Amino acid sequence: MKYSRATNYALHTMVHLMIVPRGKSVGVDQLAKAQDLSPTYLSKILTKLVKAGLIESTPGVKGGYSIVRRSREISFLDVIQAIEGKTTLFSCSMEHEESHNGKCLIENVMIDAEEKLRDELDQKYISDIARQMEAARDEKNTANHTH
Repeated sequence: MKYSRATNYALHTMVHLMIVPRGKSVGVDQLAKAQDLSPTYLSKILTKLVKAGLIESTPGVKGGYSIVRRSREISFLDVIQAIEGKTTLFSCSMEHEESHNGKCLIENVMIDAEEKLRDELDQKYISDIARQMEAARDEKNTANHTH
């Protein structure tokens, strides 16, 4: 199973935006440069994240993108579904021999596995990764200042 590159970039972008102080926004050029992407390509990803209600876009010279602060945290699943959609990964192509009462037995296994994966990703939060990155950065800065 493989997620698209867009999902990879979306997850990294969301972590980057989580670290930005509240009330500040980051321009598409800066976000693209951080991941060595073209701003045009990243803009398409950002548009999907805006449509999903995960981030907001502020127009103008000091505009950019920022996290939409919500009461519940943003999960990995939220970001993945914003980019990939909510369709299942597997659909049965051979229903004659592997079927039981009209249901594809292989598809049943795959859908069950996908549900477990979705549940796991829904319990993993972007903010947890952002906190770990900030802690590592703070630790590094402290180490650099003590030497």
